[in-house]
Amino acid sequence: MKLFKNILTLCLVCLMAFSNAQEDFYKEQVHVKDEDTLQYRIMYPENFSEEETYPVVLFLHGAGERGKDNQKQLVHGSKLFADKTNRGAFPAIVIFPQCPKSDYWSKVDVDRSTKPIGLKFEYETGPTTAMALVLDLMDEFAEKHFVKKEKIYVGGLSMGGMGTFEILSRRPDMFAAAFAICGGGDPESAKEYANTTDLWVFHGAKDDVVDPQLSIDMVSGILKYGGKPNFTLYADDNHNSWDSTFAEPELLKWLFSKSKK
Repeated sequence: MKLFKNILTLCLVCLMAFSNAQEDFYKEQVHVKDEDTLQYRIMYPENFSEEETYPVVLFLHGAGERGKDNQKQLVHGSKLFADKTNRGAFPAIVIFPQCPKSDYWSKVDVDRSTKPIGLKFEYETGPTTAMALVLDLMDEFAEKHFVKKEKIYVGGLSMGGMGTFEILSRRPDMFAAAFAICGGGDPESAKEYANTTDLWVFHGAKDDVVDPQLSIDMVSGILKYGGKPNFTLYADDNHNSWDSTFAEPELLKWLFSKSKK
């Protein structure tokens, strides 16, 4: 029993050390517009210089990481970009905003009484407050002199995958490429970006939270409007298909190879 407790304590210490290391890479920031506030974390490249220009990656977390601690949004995905090898190979500015618990990245009516959950996308009614703040933040970043405007990317998982599809429709001229994990959206909105933004869509075939058909429908919409998306459906994955996605050896190479068309 004592040995078990010692091992458990060691594991907790290692977990805390990893969490602190991630937070060291990603600095706390706040974006304010009018009376609304968006908390976010940002990681700059090693040896960052304002005299150079860099790609920008926006990552949108899932519903479980919502809050106001400016920390939980780093749970999934932050390690991928903070990895020493990846930072060296793909120097970039990486932004992880946090959506408040009471809000959502995508304008969607969510019915949690069913499984998978029911989702009705309502882009036409305008963005949520959280999405509007992200749009304002990205508009601001796109104008910075150290940003490569032709290399701005977005990705996200679950609620963030939904937000990824929506932000593409609201800023079709901004993003060179995007990856959406276990998300969904309005397939008709793909007409705004299908020809100008490269996409890689991921989902787990056994997902019982967000129906994989939603990703299939988005891929169909992108194809309908002339896009050529990559689509990976993991046969044995449930909702956590982000684990398989982040393990894809070609993901970052693919992403950073893209420039705005």
